[in-house]
Order: sequence, then structure tokens, then C-alpha cells
Amino acid sequence: MSEPVKLKTRRAQGRWYLRLSILVICLFAVIVIYVSNQFLTQRFTETIRNRADVRLASHVGDLVSELRNSALGLQFLARDPELITALVDTNYSLSTARLLSFVDDFGASSLMLLDRDGRAVAATDRNRIGEFHRSEPYFINAQRATQTIYTTHKDEDGAFSFVYSRRIELDGEFLGVITVGLDVPTLERGWAGFSDAVIVTDSDGTIIMATEPKWRGLAEDDALTRQSAPSAIERAIRLTQGWAALPADAYLSGEAVLRREARVPHQGWKMVSFTAYSSVRERVNGILALEVMGFALILAVAFYLMSRKTASRLVFFQRESAELRALNRRLQREIAEREKVEKTLQVAEQTIAQSSKLAALGEMSAAVSHELNQPLAAMKTYLAGARLLLQRKRPDEALSSFQRIDDLLERMGAITRQLKSYARKGSDAFEPVDTRAAVSSALAMMEPQLKTRAVNIIRTLPNEPVMILGDRLRLEQVIINLLRNAFDATKSASNPTIEILLAAGEKVSLQIRDNGPGIENLNELFEPFYTTKEPGDGVGLGLAISSGIVNDLNGRLTARNAVDGGAIFEVQLPALKQDVAAAE
Repeated sequence: MSEPVKLKTRRAQGRWYLRLSILVICLFAVIVIYVSNQFLTQRFTETIRNRADVRLASHVGDLVSELRNSALGLQFLARDPELITALVDTNYSLSTARLLSFVDDFGASSLMLLDRDGRAVAATDRNRIGEFHRSEPYFINAQRATQTIYTTHKDEDGAFSFVYSRRIELDGEFLGVITVGLDVPTLERGWAGFSDAVIVTDSDGTIIMATEPKWRGLAEDDALTRQSAPSAIERAIRLTQGWAALPADAYLSGEAVLRREARVPHQGWKMVSFTAYSSVRERVNGILALEVMGFALILAVAFYLMSRKTASRLVFFQRESAELRALNRRLQREIAEREKVEKTLQVAEQTIAQSSKLAALGEMSAAVSHELNQPLAAMKTYLAGARLLLQRKRPDEALSSFQRIDDLLERMGAITRQLKSYARKGSDAFEPVDTRAAVSSALAMMEPQLKTRAVNIIRTLPNEPVMILGDRLRLEQVIINLLRNAFDATKSASNPTIEILLAAGEKVSLQIRDNGPGIENLNELFEPFYTTKEPGDGVGLGLAISSGIVNDLNGRLTARNAVDGGAIFEVQLPALKQDVAAAE
């Protein structure tokens, strides 16, 4: 074969190699673009789904918060002295202004005061004053109940309103009803968005709240099949047309949208959101365009490199190697800096952990000191009495004092064991306890202090046992702390009086009332180290420890100022049924 033929053959083979290389690159580009499209679509779709879940959880939290604020605000209004006085005197000239002052605080759409006949005597909407609500469920149910009543009310025009109502009474006499209307439009406006639609259904599946007003009163399936529903969902569908690869969570007008659902912890409600995949296609297309550009550049570079001589290729490779080495050095510097930052962060975390341990140790030491102060004070009094009895040759009575000191030592040991076990809270060691016996034991512990000055103790206890399931020693600690506070609060009173009232029902209620100056700051009363006593008289842990003990016993400790002066501390605990106590 001649040289020209061989040269022509080599050129033909080179062209075929070039064409094959281009074909391989194009095939590889198609595969990469296809895989990228599937992966990025799934990835961005999952991101949209996660964001929808986060927004839905936020909407549920806002709704529950609004409901709880309305319920708590109603309890406050039901005890408002000005409203009670207005109902008693039938003078409502200032009642509407009083209600208007609470609207922003409670976040309610309307407040209304009804007299005992169901007539609206005061309201934030003055047009409703004079209306009669005697036949409305929220008035009838609140009149019969002693607790806050929730009512979903459907108006004649089909709109839903959500009302909390509560009975107002004075000394057991029914005076009227206070109602709080939930601010639903504000909530719905907060839910509305370009690519979101939100509905709330009741326990029967009826839509009671919705960003689309025409959906209210319908079932979810009926709402989604309506052809005239505008707003967010239809806009979302127009953005997602032609995107058949996405999973269909729900369908509206034959098109797929993302549906997420969450339970609302109130009356069996459920919240559902519909979200459009508005920006996913644009993001995916943008990245795919970059990939296409990248492969186009690769092809261009390939043609360019194939047209250059071997020397040019070597220079290019050397330059690329130098860049890679520089990048490697830069990455090594960044890795070294990151490792240094991580070590600094680790040292800071260890310092914070040590500080937390020291703070916990200090609080525990203060708690031990506070809880042992009362038995130590009683021991000091008994020792002084025993010394006096021995001097007067009355050893038998002195032995009785020593026996009480021995009991106090045993109690101090039990207190320290309990304080060491605070980190292991539980109800395994609970047993039936007669609350009357705990009150009597606490008064016996306080006897030395009560004898230091004249204090009138008024006890009102049931004749039958008042049983709870708990720890008697810890219950006595709570009662002693409350009695000690009441005793200290009556120092400036002309006729010091402490009232102890024990009542039994579905819950056991123990009230300790004094005629002292009352409590100035109720908000910080149960915070650790908060005290109004002089330095040296207390460390401010008594009520914080007592509140923790009552919570461990599945109860609640509250405080309030009495109308005629003084403070009232109330302990509420679950009552133990007689058959359960007998089985124990």
C-alpha cells in the first residue's frame, strides 16, 4: 500500500474516532441530564414538602395559642372586680370601655358581657349592646357550668364563630356570663399565601375555617371539586401544568397539588394545607441549562484540544496541574482553620457544661439549707425546753422533748435523701395519704414557732379522711413552707390570723390564708431565689420547691391576693377514690 493511501486511511480513522468521541460525549450528556432532572426534581419536591410541613406546624401552633389565650383571658375577666361590681349594681356605663381595654391583650375579635337574663349589657361591638342571647348555647351551657365553655356557633348566613364563655358569680350567686370571640379573620389572613391554601375541619369533617371563604361549611371533597374556587390553588395549578412526574397528594380540577395534614389538639379539629410546586420547575430547568452549557463547553474544548499540537496540550496540562496544586494548598489551609475553630468550640462547650454543673450544685445546696432550717429551728426550741425541764427536775417531760428531737433528726435525714433523689422523679413510692394527718403533723412541727407570738389559727377540716396518692413527707414540707410564709406575713398585723381550709371533692383543695399585707409580684412568686423577706430570713426557695413537689404529685399550687386583704395559697391535688384507697 502506498504512502498516500496509508495517510488517507489514517485520516479517515481519525475522523471516525472524532465522531465516535463526540457521540459518546453527547450520549453521556443525555444520561447526565436525565438523571439530574429526576434527582433534582425529587430533591426540590422534598424541600417544598418539608417547608409545607413546617408552615403547617406553625399554623397549628398559632391556632392553638390563640385558643389558649382566649380561654385564659376569659378566666381573668370572669374574676374582674369592676365587671362583677357592674353586674351587681346594674351600672354598665364603664363596662364597655373596660372590655375594650382587654381586646388587644387577648387578641380577641369581640368581648361581650351578658347579664343573668342573657341581655348584652356591654360589648366591644357597641351595635350588639341590648341583644338577647338567652337561647344561645354559649349562654345556656356557661350558666349551668362552673368552668370555661367552648362553643362553635354557626350564624344564619352560614359563617362560623368560635366563642368561649364563662359564668360570673359572687358568693355562689349567678350574675351573668362573659364571652370571648376568637379572631378568625386575622388567623386566616395570616395563613393565606400565593402557593398555599389552608382549611380547618371539625370532628365531623366540615370546613369551619379556610383561606377560601366559599369552602366554609363544606366537606373537603366537596370543596376541592368546586369549579368556581379562585385564589391560591388555581394559581398553583397553572404553575404546575405539564408536570406529570410529581406525586399526586390531592387533585383539584383534575390537576395534582401537594396536600399536608396535621391534627389540632382541640375538639377533634384537623388542619389541611394545599401547596403548589411553584418554583421547582424553574430551579430544575436553571440547573439543567447550566449542565447543557457545561457539556457544550466540553465539546468546544474537545474540538479545540484536538486541533492543537502535542506541545500545546502539554502546556495546558501543566497549567491545569499548577491550578490543582494551588487549589489543594488552599483546601489544606481551610481544613486547618476549620479544625482550629472546632477545637475552640469544643473548649467553649466544655466550659459551658462545667458552669451548668456548678450552677446546679449551688441551687441544690441552697435547697438543702432552706429545707433543713425549719427542723433545726424546732430542735433549738426543744433543746432549750429540755434544758429548762432538767433544771427543774422533770426528767420525764424532758425525755418527751428528746423524743421529738429524735423525730426531727429522722425527718432531716429523709429530707436529704429526698433532695438527692430529685433527679429521679417518679410515682413508684407514692401511697395513700390522709391530708388531714399531714396538716396536723405540719402544725405540730410549727408549734415552737407559733408559740413565739400570739397567732390565731383557724382550722376547717372534714370529719372523714381526705385521701390522696402521694408522699406524706413531701406534702408536709409544702404545708410547713406555706404556714411559715403565712406566719411571717402576719408580723405587722394587729390581730394575726391564719386560716386553714381543707375541702374534698373530685379534687382535694387545701387553702392557707393570712391577713398580712398580701403579695406584690405574683408573676415571679414561684421563681427560685425570689424573696421579699429581710436578708438572713430566707433564700427564696420555699415556694419554688413547694411548687415542684405539688407538680410531682400531679397537682397545682396557686397564689392570689384576697379581696379584703392578705394572701391565699391553694394546693389542688387529685382525690383518691375510697375503693382505690381500700385496695392500696
